[in-house]
Amino acid sequence: MGEMAPEWDSSDDLAPAGRSFETWYRATHPRVLAALVVTIGDVDMARDATSEAFTRALHHWSRVHAMESPEAWVHRVAINVVRRSRRRQLLEERLLRRQRLEPPPPPQVAPEVWDALAALPLRQRQAVALRYLLGMTQADVAAAMGVAPGTAAATLHAARRNLASRLQMDDADDAEVTSHG
Repeated sequence: MGEMAPEWDSSDDLAPAGRSFETWYRATHPRVLAALVVTIGDVDMARDATSEAFTRALHHWSRVHAMESPEAWVHRVAINVVRRSRRRQLLEERLLRRQRLEPPPPPQVAPEVWDALAALPLRQRQAVALRYLLGMTQADVAAAMGVAPGTAAATLHAARRNLASRLQMDDADDAEVTSHG
Protein backbone atom coordinates (compact mmCIF):
# COMPACT_ATOMS: atom_id res chain seq x y z
CA MET A 1 0.00 0.00 0.00
CA GLY A 2 2.05 2.86 -1.27
CA GLU A 3 1.55 6.56 -1.04
CA MET A 4 0.84 7.09 -4.73
CA ALA A 5 -2.38 8.79 -5.75
CA PRO A 6 -4.99 6.16 -6.62
CA GLU A 7 -6.36 6.01 -10.15
CA TRP A 8 -9.83 7.49 -10.73
CA ASP A 9 -12.12 9.00 -13.26
CA SER A 10 -11.87 12.72 -12.58
CA SER A 11 -14.54 13.82 -15.06
CA ASP A 12 -17.07 14.79 -12.42
CA ASP A 13 -15.09 14.38 -9.19
CA LEU A 14 -14.59 17.81 -7.74
CA ALA A 15 -13.43 18.24 -4.18
CA PRO A 16 -14.38 21.10 -1.91
CA ALA A 17 -13.45 24.47 -3.37
CA GLY A 18 -13.50 22.96 -6.87
CA ARG A 19 -10.41 20.79 -6.48
CA SER A 20 -10.12 17.35 -8.07
CA PHE A 21 -9.61 14.21 -5.97
CA GLU A 22 -5.97 14.15 -7.01
CA THR A 23 -5.38 17.73 -5.88
CA TRP A 24 -7.24 17.10 -2.62
CA TYR A 25 -5.35 13.83 -2.09
CA ARG A 26 -1.94 15.43 -2.66
CA ALA A 27 -2.74 18.27 -0.25
CA THR A 28 -4.44 16.16 2.39
CA HIS A 29 -2.53 12.86 2.47
CA PRO A 30 0.66 14.13 4.17
CA ARG A 31 -1.34 15.88 6.91
CA VAL A 32 -3.61 12.89 7.57
CA LEU A 33 -0.62 10.55 7.64
CA ALA A 34 1.28 12.82 10.05
CA ALA A 35 -1.75 13.12 12.33
CA LEU A 36 -2.22 9.36 12.33
CA VAL A 37 1.46 8.71 13.10
CA VAL A 38 1.23 11.05 16.07
CA THR A 39 -2.07 9.51 17.19
CA ILE A 40 -1.09 5.84 17.06
CA GLY A 41 2.70 5.98 17.23
CA ASP A 42 3.31 3.37 14.52
CA VAL A 43 4.51 4.65 11.14
CA ASP A 44 3.85 1.45 9.18
CA MET A 45 0.37 0.95 10.60
CA ALA A 46 -0.38 4.63 9.98
CA ARG A 47 0.71 4.33 6.34
CA ASP A 48 -1.44 1.25 5.79
CA ALA A 49 -4.49 2.77 7.48
CA THR A 50 -4.09 6.09 5.65
CA SER A 51 -3.83 4.31 2.31
CA GLU A 52 -6.93 2.26 3.09
CA ALA A 53 -8.85 5.37 4.17
CA PHE A 54 -7.97 7.27 0.99
CA THR A 55 -8.90 4.26 -1.10
CA ARG A 56 -12.31 4.27 0.57
CA ALA A 57 -12.57 8.03 0.05
CA LEU A 58 -11.95 7.54 -3.66
CA HIS A 59 -14.47 4.72 -3.82
CA HIS A 60 -17.12 6.91 -2.12
CA TRP A 61 -15.92 10.19 -3.61
CA SER A 62 -19.35 11.32 -4.74
CA ARG A 63 -20.44 11.40 -1.07
CA VAL A 64 -17.10 12.28 0.54
CA HIS A 65 -16.35 15.38 -1.52
CA ALA A 66 -19.74 16.82 -0.57
CA MET A 67 -19.00 16.55 3.16
CA GLU A 68 -18.18 19.58 5.25
CA SER A 69 -14.77 18.11 6.10
CA PRO A 70 -13.62 15.23 3.89
CA GLU A 71 -10.25 15.38 5.68
CA ALA A 72 -11.90 14.66 9.03
CA TRP A 73 -13.84 11.80 7.45
CA VAL A 74 -10.72 10.19 5.99
CA HIS A 75 -8.92 10.56 9.34
CA ARG A 76 -11.84 8.93 11.19
CA VAL A 77 -11.87 6.06 8.66
CA ALA A 78 -8.11 5.58 9.13
CA ILE A 79 -8.54 5.46 12.92
CA ASN A 80 -11.30 2.86 12.51
CA VAL A 81 -9.02 0.79 10.27
CA VAL A 82 -6.36 0.87 12.99
CA ARG A 83 -8.88 -0.12 15.68
CA ARG A 84 -10.13 -3.07 13.63
CA SER A 85 -6.58 -4.15 12.91
CA ARG A 86 -5.61 -4.01 16.58
CA ARG A 87 -8.76 -5.87 17.67
CA ARG A 88 -8.04 -8.57 15.10
CA GLN A 89 -4.44 -8.80 16.28
CA LEU A 90 -5.50 -9.13 19.94
CA LEU A 91 -8.07 -11.78 19.05
CA GLU A 92 -5.47 -13.76 17.10
CA GLU A 93 -3.02 -13.54 20.00
CA ARG A 94 -5.70 -14.68 22.47
CA LEU A 95 -6.63 -17.63 20.26
CA LEU A 96 -2.99 -18.61 19.83
CA ARG A 97 -2.43 -18.49 23.60
CA ARG A 98 -5.42 -20.78 24.16
CA GLN A 99 -4.23 -23.26 21.55
CA ARG A 100 -0.65 -23.41 22.73
CA LEU A 101 0.30 -26.34 24.81
CA GLU A 102 2.75 -25.89 27.59
CA PRO A 103 6.16 -25.61 25.94
CA PRO A 104 8.52 -28.44 26.71
CA PRO A 105 11.27 -27.58 29.13
CA PRO A 106 14.57 -26.70 27.50
CA PRO A 107 16.91 -29.65 27.22
CA GLN A 108 19.08 -30.14 30.27
CA VAL A 109 22.52 -29.49 28.88
CA ALA A 110 25.70 -28.85 30.79
CA PRO A 111 26.99 -25.27 30.56
CA GLU A 112 30.14 -26.37 28.75
CA VAL A 113 27.99 -27.97 26.02
CA TRP A 114 26.04 -24.72 25.61
CA ASP A 115 29.33 -22.84 25.40
CA ALA A 116 30.64 -25.29 22.78
CA LEU A 117 27.42 -24.97 20.76
CA ALA A 118 27.53 -21.18 21.00
CA ALA A 119 31.09 -21.21 19.65
CA LEU A 120 30.07 -23.08 16.49
CA PRO A 121 29.57 -21.11 13.29
CA LEU A 122 25.90 -20.25 12.70
CA ARG A 123 25.46 -22.78 9.90
CA GLN A 124 26.83 -25.61 12.05
CA ARG A 125 24.63 -24.58 15.02
CA GLN A 126 21.61 -24.55 12.73
CA ALA A 127 22.41 -28.02 11.39
CA VAL A 128 22.90 -29.42 14.92
CA ALA A 129 19.64 -27.88 16.13
CA LEU A 130 17.68 -29.24 13.18
CA ARG A 131 19.20 -32.72 13.38
CA TYR A 132 19.40 -33.32 17.12
CA LEU A 133 16.78 -31.04 18.67
CA LEU A 134 14.10 -31.32 15.99
CA GLY A 135 15.05 -34.88 15.06
CA MET A 136 15.17 -34.19 11.34
CA THR A 137 16.80 -36.61 8.95
CA GLN A 138 19.88 -35.47 7.10
CA ALA A 139 17.75 -34.94 3.97
CA ASP A 140 15.29 -32.80 5.97
CA VAL A 141 18.19 -30.77 7.39
CA ALA A 142 19.40 -30.13 3.84
CA ALA A 143 15.93 -29.03 2.74
CA ALA A 144 15.42 -26.78 5.78
CA MET A 145 18.79 -25.12 5.25
CA GLY A 146 18.35 -24.85 1.50
CA VAL A 147 21.53 -26.77 0.73
CA ALA A 148 22.44 -30.00 -1.06
CA PRO A 149 22.29 -33.21 1.02
CA GLY A 150 26.06 -33.59 0.75
CA THR A 151 26.54 -30.07 2.11
CA ALA A 152 24.25 -30.86 5.05
CA ALA A 153 26.20 -34.06 5.74
CA ALA A 154 29.52 -32.19 5.61
CA THR A 155 28.16 -29.43 7.85
CA LEU A 156 26.91 -31.94 10.42
CA HIS A 157 30.22 -33.82 10.30
CA ALA A 158 32.18 -30.59 10.80
CA ALA A 159 29.88 -29.58 13.65
CA ARG A 160 30.34 -32.93 15.43
CA ARG A 161 34.11 -32.75 14.92
CA ASN A 162 34.15 -29.15 16.17
CA LEU A 163 32.05 -30.05 19.23
CA ALA A 164 34.23 -33.08 20.01
CA SER A 165 37.31 -30.90 19.86
CA ARG A 166 35.80 -28.18 22.05
CA LEU A 167 34.48 -30.70 24.57
CA GLN A 168 37.76 -32.66 24.47
CA MET A 169 36.04 -35.92 23.63
CA ASP A 170 38.13 -38.87 22.53
CA ASP A 171 37.55 -40.95 19.39
CA ALA A 172 35.24 -43.40 21.18
CA ASP A 173 32.94 -40.57 22.27
CA ASP A 174 32.98 -39.07 18.77
CA ALA A 175 32.01 -42.44 17.26
CA GLU A 176 29.02 -42.55 19.58
CA VAL A 177 27.92 -39.02 18.56
CA THR A 178 28.34 -39.73 14.82
CA SER A 179 26.44 -43.00 15.00
CA HIS A 180 23.28 -40.90 15.42
CA GLY A 181 23.93 -39.02 12.16
